[in-house]
Amino acid sequence: MKLIHLLLCLLLFFNPLRAQNKNLSNGRFFDGEPYLAIHPQDNAHLIVAWMSVVPGSRVVIKTRVSLDGGQSWSPATALPHSVSSYTSADPSLGFDLNGNLYAVYVDYSGSNSSPLEGAVIICQSTDGGFSWSTPQEVININIEPGKRAIDRPWLAIDRSGGAYDGRIYVSTMNAKGASAPFHPYLSYSADEGGSFTTRYLDSSGWLAGSLIPQPMPTPALATDGIFYAIYPSYVLSQSLLPQFVLAASNDGGQSFDYRTVFKSNTATGDSLAKSGYLLRCDPSDAAHLAFFFLDRSEGDLDLYMTESFDRGQSWSTKIRINDDPRGNGIMQDLLWADFDDEGNLIAAWRDRRNGSPGSYISDYEIWAACRHRDSLHFSENFRLSDTLIPFRDILKGSGNDFMCIRLRNDTLHAVWGDTREDKLNIWYQKSGPDGTVLSVRNLADEKPSPFHIFPNPARQQIFIRGKGIRQIRLFDARGRLLMEKRFSGNRESVALDTGQRDAGVYILEIEGQDIKTLEKVILTE
Repeated sequence: MKLIHLLLCLLLFFNPLRAQNKNLSNGRFFDGEPYLAIHPQDNAHLIVAWMSVVPGSRVVIKTRVSLDGGQSWSPATALPHSVSSYTSADPSLGFDLNGNLYAVYVDYSGSNSSPLEGAVIICQSTDGGFSWSTPQEVININIEPGKRAIDRPWLAIDRSGGAYDGRIYVSTMNAKGASAPFHPYLSYSADEGGSFTTRYLDSSGWLAGSLIPQPMPTPALATDGIFYAIYPSYVLSQSLLPQFVLAASNDGGQSFDYRTVFKSNTATGDSLAKSGYLLRCDPSDAAHLAFFFLDRSEGDLDLYMTESFDRGQSWSTKIRINDDPRGNGIMQDLLWADFDDEGNLIAAWRDRRNGSPGSYISDYEIWAACRHRDSLHFSENFRLSDTLIPFRDILKGSGNDFMCIRLRNDTLHAVWGDTREDKLNIWYQKSGPDGTVLSVRNLADEKPSPFHIFPNPARQQIFIRGKGIRQIRLFDARGRLLMEKRFSGNRESVALDTGQRDAGVYILEIEGQDIKTLEKVILTE
C-alpha cells in the first residue's frame, strides 16, 4: 500500500504541464501560453508570443513587438506552419548575442489525427520579430517510434561569448500517449538552427524512468557558457523517492554530469494545478542557480525556491515565497521567475488568497515578490493583476500552463493569460519591482490599425493617412532610430521620402491623438 500511495503522489506531483492591466491578445476564442523575450542590447525592445485559436479550431503562434518598452505594440504576426493544415503549440523565444531572434514551437497534425505527425520547429527573425524565416525542423515526432518526443519545447541560447557562443539548445519531453520508458530530450545546433543533434538528457543511473509520463526538462545557461537542465526522475533502483535531477554540460551538450537537487514524495494534491517548475541562472554570478517549484508540505500548494552557489553541487533548504498564512488551504500555481543583470530576483504566480480556499476552481489574481541581490529574503508580496479575476471552465484544459516575466533595470515586464472577459486572453503589465504600475496592455488586441500606409512595399515615398497624426519615427530592422518628425498640428496625411534608404525591412512608429502603433514597411531596390 505504501508503494501504491507513493506512486499516486508521484503522478500528482509531476502532473503533465501544459500559457489597470491591458489585454494584449483580445482574441475571439482562446489565447494561451505567453512567452516574453527582451533584446540583449536594448531593454526597450520586447517581443511576446502566444497560442491563438483561429476559426476551424486550429492554433497559430502569434507575436507582437514593442520598441518603446511596452508602451506601443506592432500588429500581431502569425508564425509560419511547417504544413499549412497543421496546428501549433507551446512557443518559446530567445535572442542570440548579435540580436538574432529565434522562436521554437510544436507544429503537428492535431491530437485527433491518425497517424499523429509533426515536429518541433524553429524559425529566425533578423529584424527583431517583424518577419520570420521558413521554419526548420528541430526534432520529429517519429525520431523514436512511439515516444512522441516533441512536447513542451523550451529554448536556450548561449550568449557567453565563449567557445559555444550562439549554440541553440531546445529541450522537449514525451507527449501524452507515449510508450515507456520516458525521457527528457535535448536538441542542439551550432549553425543558427540549420541542423540539430538530438540526444537523451537523462543517462544511466540518472534515468527519468517509466513512472513519470512527461518528465519535462527546464533548461538554463550560465554566463560562463555551462548548460544546465533540471528534470524529474523516479526509478526505484536509483532512489526510493521521486527526485529532481540537475544535468550540467560544459562542452555544448555533448556530455553531462548529474546531481540530485532534492527528493520528495509530496504530491500537488490537485490534478488541475499548473504545477510547472523552473530553473534560472544568475547573470551576475555564474555559480548561482535557482530552482522554483510547488510543494504542499505545509498543507496546500505553495511556491518555493532552492538555490545553489556552487554550480549545482549543493542546494539550500527550500524558501517559501508566497506570504499568505501557512496551511490556509489556498493554492498557488502558474509560477515564473527571472534574474536581472545585477542579480536581483523576482518571482510571480497565480494566487487565490482573495478567492476560495481548497481548490483550483477559484477566482484568482497574479501576485509577485522581489528579492534584492544583497538580501536573504523576498519582499512582501504584491499584486500584479488589477482585479479579482473570475474562474472559467476553460482553465481546466491545457494551453494555460505558464506565464512569463522579465526583470530589466528595475522594471518588471509580465505577461499571463486570464479570463476576466469571459475568454482566455493575454495580458501585459509593466511595473516597478514593488508593483508600482507603469503601463498595462491587452496584447491580443487585434483591432485594425487606424492608419493606412501605402504603397507598401515602396521605393521613393510612403504615405501615411489617418486622423490626428502627431509624430512619425522610422527605425531600421535592429530598432535603431533613423528619422523623427513631429507636427505642430494634427495631420491626416503625411508623406515620407524613402528614396535614400537601402532596400530592406523598416519599422514605422505612428503616434496619433489617442494611440501609438508600429507598422512594418518594406523598401525595394
